[in-house]
Amino acid sequence: MADKDEIIACYKAMYDGEIRKDIAFMRPYFDESYVLVHMTGTKMNREEYFNAILDGTLNYYRCEHEHMDVKINGDHAHMVGDTKVEAAVYGGGRHVWPLRLKCDFIKKDGIWKMTKSVASTY
Repeated sequence: MADKDEIIACYKAMYDGEIRKDIAFMRPYFDESYVLVHMTGTKMNREEYFNAILDGTLNYYRCEHEHMDVKINGDHAHMVGDTKVEAAVYGGGRHVWPLRLKCDFIKKDGIWKMTKSVASTY
């Protein structure tokens, strides 16, 4: 599989794991250094992010990917993904969000892993 396809597969696996609340499935796609910057400004490291999915702070129900733009520079990559996401977070109601994730990746031992995601709307 080409690097670009692997990065997109990683991005899609993130959403699949979030929806299923399957952290064991998600874990290999995230570097230990991973940081999520939620659109509220809240920053979470990898374990805080996984725990927020498991404890119901972050709830994801479905998604529809609209656009993904990947730029690769050696063992680093940046991707902007636009996805309509049905979610209920931080105790709020269930809504469909036009979510833009600006994601950074690193290739370690031949495997692309996400290192940072910054969420906003589009």
